Amino acid sequence: MSTEPKKLGIIALTALIISSSIGSGIFAIPTDMADAAAPGSALVAWLIAGLGVLTLCLSIVNIGNKKPELSGIVSYAEDGFGPFNGFISGWGYWLSAWLGNVAFATMMMKTVGRFIPAFEDGSNLLSILVASVVLWGLYFLVNRGVESAAALNTIITLCKLLPLALYIILACLFFDLDTFTANFWGTASGGFEWSSVVSQVQNSMMVIMWVFVGIEGAAMMSDRASSRQIVGKSTVLGLIGLLVVYIAASILPYGIMRQEQIVELPSPAMGYVLASNVGSWFPVVVNIALIVSIFGAWLSWTMLPAETTLIMAQRELLPSKFGDLNDKGVPTYSLFFMTALTQAFMFTLLFTESAYQFAFSLCTAAMFISWLYVVLYQVKLSSDLKDTGQLLLGIIGSAFFIWVIWASGIDYFLLCLIAYLVGIFFYIQARKQKGVKKVFSQTERILLGLLVAGAVLALYRLATGQIAL
Repeated sequence: MSTEPKKLGIIALTALIISSSIGSGIFAIPTDMADAAAPGSALVAWLIAGLGVLTLCLSIVNIGNKKPELSGIVSYAEDGFGPFNGFISGWGYWLSAWLGNVAFATMMMKTVGRFIPAFEDGSNLLSILVASVVLWGLYFLVNRGVESAAALNTIITLCKLLPLALYIILACLFFDLDTFTANFWGTASGGFEWSSVVSQVQNSMMVIMWVFVGIEGAAMMSDRASSRQIVGKSTVLGLIGLLVVYIAASILPYGIMRQEQIVELPSPAMGYVLASNVGSWFPVVVNIALIVSIFGAWLSWTMLPAETTLIMAQRELLPSKFGDLNDKGVPTYSLFFMTALTQAFMFTLLFTESAYQFAFSLCTAAMFISWLYVVLYQVKLSSDLKDTGQLLLGIIGSAFFIWVIWASGIDYFLLCLIAYLVGIFFYIQARKQKGVKKVFSQTERILLGLLVAGAVLALYRLATGQIAL
């Protein structure tokens, strides 16, 4: 039996981006955004984030055209800055993926609890056991072949977008402009106040960027694409679709009820925004859609990290066993390793009440690292090619992602560095397998020192209670 994988077309790749991004975040976004910002400030935040993510997408398109031989964002970092930086980018992407799966599991079980009270808030023993069944079910599905999972993913995307479209249409019908503009900037004076708006925008960033996780999915699946050209097209199409859906989902509720009323809605809030307008059936429909949505995103994030570790093993950034393929062309060891870690982390839900928020914040912070490497490589590549326009794009993107790491909370970034201490062990093992005598260059030793120092600082802040989980 041939292990040569089938190639994915533009529809499958675009569906992968949309499905991997639209998960639990969009259904909770009305309350999450209302808790952080008034409608005017929220629109400013979306504008800034949209432009920032656009620089990422256009950078992926440009790099894909200029360097078609590279296989996704892991290889971007390695090609531009050396093997250790390639490892840092890939490990961050992989870490983000399975932490996101923990967030998916928590929200899925919490939503099931709306129908079956025994599941309570989604973090009791029954919830973890059922989530574990789903986790390992997805493992066996993806282990049968990535393309069969991708085909199912396309169907799931269509199923969940229909309820979202219904929500947006109904929200437009019940939208009231006077309600929307009643406290447009969320300030004491009722007018624009720079300091207040900036604070609200910063508070919104982690929520906004969480829902964009997955936009780079087509680049990470570039080896599976039928042509290099469709990778860039799929990424941009995915971003346009996501922006339309996300802005509508988060902004329209401000025209249906007051900001303080949105904040008090049950979670997930999307269905309850319209409950008083259309009836109690609507939250039921939305909750079912949420379960389907999470399943689709969870499926995607079972596929993507396996691709990541496969690429890293092929580039000798991880031990060769991470690249072992079964007869379906799937990296079985990588898939099992990630699934086992996700399973272990799930049991922490028994001991914390904020597992969902912590998991999605850590997931997003880890992804920031990989995204930052993309735009930094855009800067280096464009500088080498003396392409002024693309260089400016990379500089803007780099400034945005450095800012968003700070604005979203530096503590989550520091916590990610702790996880890198484990990954470095695998990196050293891989380099020794290759026969490299000097694992780290002088520059890489400095970077390693900064990474370790950041991890130690995070551990200290955890021990002293300065970082609360």
